[in-house]
Amino acid sequence: MMQFAKHLNSTIYWLTQKRWLFFAFIVATILYLLPPPTGLSLSGYRILIIVFIALTLIITEVIPLPGIAFIIIILEVYFGIGDANSIARSFMNDAVFFVMGSLMLAVAIVRQGWDKRIALGIIWLTGNKTHRVAFGFAAISALLTAFVGEHTVAAIMLPIALTLVRYTSKDIRKVTRLAAYLLFSIAYGSLIGSIGTPSGGGRNVILINYWREFGMHEISYLEWMKYAFPLIIIQIPILSWILRKNFTPEYSILDTGIRRLKTQVTKSDTITPQKVTALIIFFLVFLGWVIFSESIGLGIIALTGVVLYLITGVVTWNDLHKHVNWGVILLFGSTISMGTQINNTGAAAWLANNLINFVGELLSSVPIVTDTIVVLLTTFLANVLSSSATVAVLGPITLNLPGDPIHIGLVMAFASAFGFFTAVAAPACTIIYASGLVKAKDFLKVGWQIGVISIIMLTIYANTYMLLFNL
Repeated sequence: MMQFAKHLNSTIYWLTQKRWLFFAFIVATILYLLPPPTGLSLSGYRILIIVFIALTLIITEVIPLPGIAFIIIILEVYFGIGDANSIARSFMNDAVFFVMGSLMLAVAIVRQGWDKRIALGIIWLTGNKTHRVAFGFAAISALLTAFVGEHTVAAIMLPIALTLVRYTSKDIRKVTRLAAYLLFSIAYGSLIGSIGTPSGGGRNVILINYWREFGMHEISYLEWMKYAFPLIIIQIPILSWILRKNFTPEYSILDTGIRRLKTQVTKSDTITPQKVTALIIFFLVFLGWVIFSESIGLGIIALTGVVLYLITGVVTWNDLHKHVNWGVILLFGSTISMGTQINNTGAAAWLANNLINFVGELLSSVPIVTDTIVVLLTTFLANVLSSSATVAVLGPITLNLPGDPIHIGLVMAFASAFGFFTAVAAPACTIIYASGLVKAKDFLKVGWQIGVISIIMLTIYANTYMLLFNL
C-alpha cells in the first residue's frame, strides 16, 4: 500500500511538472481537428499549430530545449508539412553552420586565455574610476559581441568583473550596487552590440538566410555595419548613464581592486605561439566574413576557422565536444526550419495580410507605423523567447509586410536585441543572473527604462538615419 502511494505521489508530481506540455498538446489536438481559417491552407494552418506548441514549450521550459527541437522537426513530418528529406534540408543550412562554428571559435579563444588579456586592455583604457570602468565594460562587451556573440562575451567578461568586485571588498554584501553596475554593463552592452554585424548573433544570420531563400536583395557585411553601428554608439552612453543612476556604486574609485587584478593578469602565463596563432586565425575568419560572406557564406567561413584551429592544435575536438552547447544548435536549426515552412505554406502571407487588414492603410502610407508595430512585437517576443527564435518565427511574417524588406528585416533584427526585461530573455542576462549577485527584479527595474528608450530610439533611427540611405 505504501509503495502504491509512493508511486501515486510520484506520478502526480510528474504530471504537475509537465502540465504545460499536456496543455500545449491538448490545445493543439483541438486546433488540429478544427478546419483552417478562411484563406489559410491546411499545411499553413498546421505549421501555425506547431508554432503554438513550440512557443508554449520554449516559454515554460517544461522539457529541455533539444527535446523541443526534435518535437518541431517530427511534427513537421507527421503533420504533412513536408517529407523527412525536405525538412532535413530546411533544418541544416549556412545559418546553422555559422552558429555551430562561432560557438567552436569561442571555445578556442577562451581556452587560449585571451579573456584575461582583454581585462588588462580594458583597465589600461579606462583607468580606476568606477563609472569609466563600467563604461569600458559596456563598450568592450558591445564591440566584441558585434563579432563573436553575446553568450561568449558575457561568459568571458563575467569572471573579470567578479574578480574586480571581490578584490574591491572581501564582503560581497557591501558592494552589491557595484556588482550590479558592472554585471549589467556587461549583459546589456552585449545585447546592444549583438546587432553590429551579421556575425554578431544567430538571428542576424537567420534574417540573411530568409532574404536569400525568399529571393530578396541582400546587403554586404560592411553595409550591415554601416546601418547598425551608429545605433550602438548612441545606445552605449545612454545605457551607462541609466545604470549609474539606478545602481550608484559604493566605491567611486576602484584602485585596490584594479591593482590586484593587474597583478593577477601579469602573473598569468605568457603569450605563447599557440595564443598568437589563435588570434591570427580568428582575424582571418573575420576578414573572410567581411570579404567573402556573400559568395561563400558566414557559416562555411566559421567552420574553416574551426578546421584551422584543429589542424594547428589550438583546440582539440575533446574541448569542442565538452564546451559547445549542441542543444542550442539543434533548437536553432529547428526554428529556422519552422520559419521556412511558415513562409512556404503561405502562413506568413496570411498573417501579414490579416495584420494589414487590422491596422488599415497606415501600414502602407506611413512607414513609421510599420516600424513601430515590428519593433513592439519583436521586443515583446524577444523577452519571452530567444532572439533567434523570435526572428525565426517573425521573419517570414514581417518580410511580407508593405515596404522595403531590407529595412523591415533590419528593424526586426535590431529590436530582437532588446531582451532587457527579464533574466531569461537573453543568454547574457541569464549568465549574469546565474552569478547570484543580481536579482530578477533588478532586470525589470532597470530593463524597462533601457527598453522603452531603445524602442523609441530605434523607431526614430529607422525613419531618419536609415532613410538617408534609401533604406
